[in-house]
Amino acid sequence: MKKVVLLAVFALITAVTYAGGYRVSLQGNKALAMGHTGVAVVNSAESVFFNPAGLVYLENKLSISAGVSGVFSSVAYQNETFGTYAETDNPISTPLYLYASYQATDWLAFGLGIYTPYGSTVEYEDDWAGSHLVNNIDLQAIFIQPSVSLKVNDKFSVGGGPIYVTGSVNFNRNLSRSLTDLEGNRSEVTIDASGVTNWGWTAGFMFNPTDNLRIGANYRSEIILDAEDGDADFQNVPNSPLTPFVDTQFDASLPLPAELTVGLSYEFCEKWTFAFDYNRAFWDVYESLSIDFANATVPDSENLRNYKNASTYRFGLQYDVTNMFTLRAGYYFDETPVREGYFAPETPRNDSSGYTAGLTVNVGDHFQIDASFLYLHFKEVDASYDYYFDQGVRAPFSGTYKSSAFVPGLGVSYKL
Repeated sequence: MKKVVLLAVFALITAVTYAGGYRVSLQGNKALAMGHTGVAVVNSAESVFFNPAGLVYLENKLSISAGVSGVFSSVAYQNETFGTYAETDNPISTPLYLYASYQATDWLAFGLGIYTPYGSTVEYEDDWAGSHLVNNIDLQAIFIQPSVSLKVNDKFSVGGGPIYVTGSVNFNRNLSRSLTDLEGNRSEVTIDASGVTNWGWTAGFMFNPTDNLRIGANYRSEIILDAEDGDADFQNVPNSPLTPFVDTQFDASLPLPAELTVGLSYEFCEKWTFAFDYNRAFWDVYESLSIDFANATVPDSENLRNYKNASTYRFGLQYDVTNMFTLRAGYYFDETPVREGYFAPETPRNDSSGYTAGLTVNVGDHFQIDASFLYLHFKEVDASYDYYFDQGVRAPFSGTYKSSAFVPGLGVSYKL
């Protein structure tokens, strides 16, 4: 039973940190269209997320940005040796954001952000070849971030604020590769945890050495989500002393790693802007997963993960075509933190490339429509998860994974 619940909660953790099997950055349509750059870009209230230090440079007293994306994702798995194949049937995910900025004085600004960076759903067909690792995951998470921005002088500013996170997750998997009840129904477990909350913080600075060049940096703290009194519901379990699976509760600490982003933006030829961001995610905090079971008959357990730190390189271009239209395009390369032997279908994530584009349409002096599009392609990989044990025997699960995501986005911006 220890291994069953352990792997179930393991999948819960990886769903939280990887947004349901892949990591997609969707925190603003303007920024996304430029390769999701933004740490040194000042063009809207999206700076609440990317770098609060930039809010004080916004020209308008009030700035509001809101948007939503539609995530169409798929994962295909194949093992030619055993002739097995599976493909996810994921419903459309709709992460969203809302940012607001208010210029109190020419040296002080306040901001508020509400966004959903880890909301997603992944569904495989029931009883597929890897069902002993995962059948489906449904994750919801909301981040709330008040911010303050302070201009130290004409060339330097600082900003930051606390981050409050609240979320829930539902996860289902089969108990083993072969266990069934008397009617032949596969035994399974459903893990559910809600009201998972905690606090973090973000801080950054922006330096403008010339009128055309901005340099920025932003740090987002590690956030530990403590899932307490989550429910584990077992179904189709044969009545036997050898299968003592009873409904129980669990506690687990879920780490979201700290991130540091540095970058620059440069305006040239009057209408062009180039941006570059370098992001470092400190995944090495995720060394192991510790589980505390409420049922005293189930011993506590620990599962090693040994993730490595990972980098993302982002590039973006913006072109002001006319007073009405602005075009954007970008690219980013995102490294995976998953080490060899830890590649699981809960998070089938390898190195990926993101291709982005978009535009802004100015509708009058105060209102803008923002559109973006992302094609995210994951490198095809032959990989395995080597840490599943069936009745005490190591049973690696391997295959070839192909993953991709299409993400159109639409937003609005208002300034006064």
